[in-house]
Amino acid sequence: MISYCGTIILFNLQKFSNQMAKYFRNNNKVISYYDRGKGQVLVLLHGYLETKDVWSSFAEKLSENYRVIALDIPGHGKSDVIAETHTMELMAESVNALLIHLQIKICSMIGHSMGGYVMLAFADLYPEKLASFILFHSSIYADNDEKKKNRLREVDFVEKGKLELIVNTNLPKTFANDNLNSFSQTIEIMKQQAVNSIPKGVCAIIRGIMQRHDRKELISNFIKPMLFIFGEKDNYIPVEVGEKMAKLNSTIQLEWLADSGHMGFVEEKEKSLNIIRDFIKNIDA
Repeated sequence: MISYCGTIILFNLQKFSNQMAKYFRNNNKVISYYDRGKGQVLVLLHGYLETKDVWSSFAEKLSENYRVIALDIPGHGKSDVIAETHTMELMAESVNALLIHLQIKICSMIGHSMGGYVMLAFADLYPEKLASFILFHSSIYADNDEKKKNRLREVDFVEKGKLELIVNTNLPKTFANDNLNSFSQTIEIMKQQAVNSIPKGVCAIIRGIMQRHDRKELISNFIKPMLFIFGEKDNYIPVEVGEKMAKLNSTIQLEWLADSGHMGFVEEKEKSLNIIRDFIKNIDA
């Protein structure tokens, strides 16, 4: 039953995203986004091998109270590939270009996984444009040598036409092991979306992720509200690592999702929504 509901949710989110999709050109490259709702601006940044569609059900709920903007980070979805290497700084500049296009001077930002890396680069480059940010199942640390070697293997696989193998291996791991059965159809739909990614864009993003900077200093010194959300059953970010990150700044609000892996906005949607709404309300207050 839960699996069936997950399928309906993803079908509706694709329909929502397609209806709301807009496009603009930055340096003659297309960026796809949607923009819905009114009020305080929330910008949603998706993860690796995802698109703006992954947020749509979540965004639809948030747009009842806020103006919600989600984009396909270049190299994903319907946004163009813009370089051989998509550094997190280059992706942050693309996000800023969209905000300029929409005449948005300040926003709050939610970055999921890789989207969190982009968000942290944005915070480094444009701190004055952030009212707050939410790190959602993401890390502030740079890749170690072992992770870089694994990413180089992924680039090799993609270049050899084996993107589907990477998707089938990695995507189920983003869900808690306990949730694989209940979200099985959701996972299959997400796989179908991911295998349609442009290989050149996937490789560009992987290279950029490998080169990303450590952001401990940024987090330690950042003076605006920060919320970190992690899943207790995350296969990528252990609990002790999440706790360690949050201790870098005493102002960080840390929240745990007991029944989530790396996809809390899907696995525990309502709880995630409530946490974010309460965080934004406290900022407004």
